[in-house]
Formats: sequence, C-alpha cells, structure tokens
Amino acid sequence: MGLTDGILTALTLASGRILYSPETANISLAIRVAVASSLSGLFIFFVAQYTRLRGELVRSEKELNLTPKGQLAATRLGRAILMETLRGAFISSIFTLLGAFLPLASGLLFPTFSWLTIVFAVGSLGFLGGAASRFAHGNPVVWSTGLVLMGILLTIAGIQLQIT
Repeated sequence: MGLTDGILTALTLASGRILYSPETANISLAIRVAVASSLSGLFIFFVAQYTRLRGELVRSEKELNLTPKGQLAATRLGRAILMETLRGAFISSIFTLLGAFLPLASGLLFPTFSWLTIVFAVGSLGFLGGAASRFAHGNPVVWSTGLVLMGILLTIAGIQLQIT
C-alpha cells in the first residue's frame, strides 16, 4: 500500500504544478515530493502499526488476567513488536518513496504533455487497485474504480490547493 500512498500524495502535492507550471518535468520536484511523502508515510505507518500491536498486547493481558498492566510489553514480545514495526515502517517508506517518485519522474519522458503524468499516476492506481483486490479477495472492478476515483479527487484537491 506504500505505492498507493506515494501516488496519492504525489497527486495532491504536485498536480497543480504539473498542469500549470512551465517547468513541470523536473527531477527536483519528483525527488522532493517523494522524500516528503516517504518521511510522512514512515511516521504514520510506525505510529499506527505500533499502537495497534501494543493494543493487542493489552487485550491479551486482559484475557490472560495479568494484573500489572504493561507486563507483556516489557518482555521480548514487546521488543519483537517494536522491531517488526520498525522493519515494516522502513519497507513501507521505501515503497511510498517509489510510489511518489515514479509517476512524477514519468513526466520527464514527455515534458510537453505534462498531463500524461497525472494519467500515468491515476492509471497506476487502477492497476494497484486490481492487485490489492486479489489480496483482499474483493471485486477488482470495485477496488480499481475506488482507487482511480481517489486519485481523481486528490488531483482536483491538489490543483485547487497548488501546494508546490
């Protein structure tokens, strides 16, 4: 899902510039947006995942009737959760970086047709939606359509906000 996160963030941050700036095909923009997206994704993933896993430990403590709270978190299990979360956050961050960088860098191929960057990004979301549906045993059309619509909405938001 890091790829999806990166693409959606790139559309939000850069779509206004892609469509309205004369120097849209810019490797610097692709790198800056990708790094910002990656760092944001790293921290969001870490906090969400670590909170979820620690919450599962607390629920397990309650089910096992352990009286002192936080007892499981202080064990090797707690350290294992921390390491698993750090590893997952790093992997997610790399994929978020790629997800943001690749669509924006694709604009370098056709600098006079900057709108193709957005088409490529939204099309990539449709492909990723189909792939995600297989893992979730869902309807590929629904998943692809949902991600494409999200991409279009965030592109519109990015155009209106003109962040970069």
